[in-house]
Amino acid sequence: MADREAITEAEHAVLDLITLDEIREVAVDLVRAVGQNPPGEEGPTVDVLVAACEARGLAVTTTEVEPGRSNVSAVLTGGSGPGLLLLGHTDVVPVGDNWTVPPFGGQVRDGRLFGRGSADMKGGLAACVVALSALRRAGVALTGPVELAAVVDEEETGKGIRAYLADGDRSGFAGCVVAEPTDLQTIIAARGDSYVEIAVTGRAAHSGKPSDGLNAIYGAAAVVTELERWHGELSDVRHPLVGAATWSVGQIAGGTGTSTVPAECLITADRRLLPDEKGETVLAETTGRIEALRLEERGLGVAVTMTMQMPGFETAPDHRLVATAKRAVGDAGGPDLPLAGWTAACDGGFIARDAGVPVIVLGPGSVAEQAHRADESVSLEELVVAARAYALCAMRLLTG
Repeated sequence: MADREAITEAEHAVLDLITLDEIREVAVDLVRAVGQNPPGEEGPTVDVLVAACEARGLAVTTTEVEPGRSNVSAVLTGGSGPGLLLLGHTDVVPVGDNWTVPPFGGQVRDGRLFGRGSADMKGGLAACVVALSALRRAGVALTGPVELAAVVDEEETGKGIRAYLADGDRSGFAGCVVAEPTDLQTIIAARGDSYVEIAVTGRAAHSGKPSDGLNAIYGAAAVVTELERWHGELSDVRHPLVGAATWSVGQIAGGTGTSTVPAECLITADRRLLPDEKGETVLAETTGRIEALRLEERGLGVAVTMTMQMPGFETAPDHRLVATAKRAVGDAGGPDLPLAGWTAACDGGFIARDAGVPVIVLGPGSVAEQAHRADESVSLEELVVAARAYALCAMRLLTG
């Protein structure tokens, strides 16, 4: 373990309670629970997580967000001072094709746990549970509580994190660690995300005489071309840690048949946000760019809607949370990696924006190489390092 000489006797006592066997048991049980979203099947995962936390003496509450979909809060009590929030989610993306192992089999092979959600992010949840368990068993006196909040619907529209924030005042945390997969690198900035729908309407007619109609797909084509042009312009402004904002058209649906002039066409696009960008501003800019196409002069109607927005965040590199976490990873036996940004988005942006709490992302596994892929897996050793790093963060932020 790196820098063992820097670790106190009390910290050693906690780290010695974090074992690979316990991590593996919790992580395997979580992976074997279904949780695909869509459609939103977090219930079995929530049941496993609640049982694991209760068995370890944590104070557990569940809050229903929708029928069969509940957020989980597991708390290690401490003093009345600011606490530490460990944030995760219980849903996983759909399995998809091309798996060579059972997606929910929880197989362990060559030191890796395989299965949907093993990296994103049931492995991270397991590490949080075991870290809290070790702190409790060691009897560490903390100046504030440590809470694991595991929310639903992160992979879709963020219903879970919104409900969590609406359920009470969440500003009383010294910091938030999002346990998403980062290869154990401390992430201090992340882009946000938004989904934009552009509905173009025209008039149907027989395609034998297309001039009798108003072709909505032609109008949509102009919109797509404009979004592609705008994406190129955005590349000129780059954030030093997360790069540029982006546009990506993901879906187009329109028309009822080849012999009919289409009266409707719907475009769904993904707009990644810089840490300081607001969805409302992007929506207004998008509406303005599309109005400039003057599709109404062609008799076409256009409606622009932002159906989802997840804010980004940025935490100062010299913040105490950042320095504590980076050192904790090294002391836990992890890699010595530079502070970095994340091009993905996560629920941590809501915590930073709506609760005013400093946020980092730090977790086991790779979002680039494992998440959302067939044969998803995570290193068991990374889970152990993550659990030890979370425990050290809690001790160093919430003692003394």
